[in-house]
Amino acid sequence: MKYFIIAGEPSGDLHGSNLLRSLIKADPEADISCWGGGLMKEAGGKLLKHYRETAFMGVWEVLINILKVKANFAACRSQIDAIRPDVVILIDYPGFNLRIAKYVKRLGIRVFYYISPKFWAWNEGRVAKIKKYVDRLYIIFPFEKAFFKKHGYDAIYLGNPLIDHTESWRREAGDRKTLLNSLGLDEKPVIALLAGSRMQEVKKILPEMVSVASSLPDYQFVVAGMEHLPEQLYRDIIGQAPVSVICGKTYELLSVAEAALVTSGTATLEAALFDVPQIVCYKISSLSYHLMKLAIKVRFISLVNLIMDREVVRELIQSDLNQLTLYRELQGIIRTGHKHDIVRADYKQLRGMLGDAGASARIASDMVDNLKRSVN
Repeated sequence: MKYFIIAGEPSGDLHGSNLLRSLIKADPEADISCWGGGLMKEAGGKLLKHYRETAFMGVWEVLINILKVKANFAACRSQIDAIRPDVVILIDYPGFNLRIAKYVKRLGIRVFYYISPKFWAWNEGRVAKIKKYVDRLYIIFPFEKAFFKKHGYDAIYLGNPLIDHTESWRREAGDRKTLLNSLGLDEKPVIALLAGSRMQEVKKILPEMVSVASSLPDYQFVVAGMEHLPEQLYRDIIGQAPVSVICGKTYELLSVAEAALVTSGTATLEAALFDVPQIVCYKISSLSYHLMKLAIKVRFISLVNLIMDREVVRELIQSDLNQLTLYRELQGIIRTGHKHDIVRADYKQLRGMLGDAGASARIASDMVDNLKRSVN
């Protein structure tokens, strides 16, 4: 069968690559075209568009890039028309993917949505589009099941695929000393800085993260750089601060870190699965933030707190994200801090709530089985 998968950012590329491998195992004759990144390409997909050309964050950023956004829509529609896949699989990225779902459904092509947009956080009314244009919705957080049931839609929860990826990586990784050597780091305790995957995020958030480095000279601060962003971007922001940059080694860095400063998103859950106490950082343009505040419906922004439905990790948002507050909160989560062991105990509970490993394989098998039944 022919598959067309669309992911618009690094987390989607990660989940898409694991799904893609599982699809190929479940359907050895699978012909998979994709929008995503290098991970999906390595997994066996025909990469038609890289997410570096499609990732725009916030209302203002989308508006100023509106011509690029329109061109991307046109290109995607044209490619789907030419390929005529049996199914289009959409991964999160709702501003783009919901419009594509509407178009694809009109063509009579099946639509699967893998990793639901965060409708439970804002713009709940968009669930109507899922009900209208999506044949099957695969969710990756257990609390989403009740949310969609409330709206009369039977979403499918088969586990969280991030567990598969992190566990697989950790099984193959070396010990701490080997990892430190591979990263070029010494034995001094590490604080990891995960400043996001979009250029706009890095420009807003990394300067605040970097500002605290000089206050903790007994630690080495290391930025987990994104390979699709220019390394000079990080260098310009860091300047003379005692902070280093290592690109494309996020999991290696989390494996050796004592604590982390993490931009809100998938990385917050990754840090938790690596058992690294963290402070969640979030800062966007003032216009985008004020517009977001009008629509947001949840108490928390980090996945860790949302899943646990209480504050497990501290969230610093907009003006609260500053040098003084970061320093105070970091003192609490480093190994000698009063929150360090508490956070790690909460992580253990979180892991149990997510369920067993093997989600990617279960989801792929369900997709393939459903497609075969629809053909027959």
